[in-house]
Amino acid sequence: MSYRAGRWPALLLGALLLWWSAMMPAIAASPRMVSAKQDELNMRSGPGTRHAAQWTVSKGYPLKVLAQRGKWLQVSDFENDKAWVYRPMTNGTPHHVVKSQVANLRRSPSTRSPVVARMEYGDVLRTLSRRGDWVQVGTTAGRTGWVPRRLVWGW
Repeated sequence: MSYRAGRWPALLLGALLLWWSAMMPAIAASPRMVSAKQDELNMRSGPGTRHAAQWTVSKGYPLKVLAQRGKWLQVSDFENDKAWVYRPMTNGTPHHVVKSQVANLRRSPSTRSPVVARMEYGDVLRTLSRRGDWVQVGTTAGRTGWVPRRLVWGW
């Protein structure tokens, strides 16, 4: 084995570290999301049950994770309200919440497609798939349809 051949592992490791450092900002920039796993999830003023429950959210409600302290997550919602939730009461099932006054769910991802349901501000929808600027969602009543992403918040 020559001296040059022995440098390949070091060069490969260097290239890998360079790639990883370039990717870290993109990975860190994508927010971690969770959804309420329980029928009602208390949104608390601090990380622990000794902190007051400020409000509750319903099952499926999407939340953006801001920080973690033990088993507690600091989160924000689509209105940018911040609170703490107990991590075991959340899951990784994707959901959206309607952020416009009204959102028409359509049969297919087009504004020309027939409306199958009308949703209102704050309604929680289960995310089924995504296509371009559209999200396919399911309602608690079992209806499915497509809604423009600009009318909802979540993942």
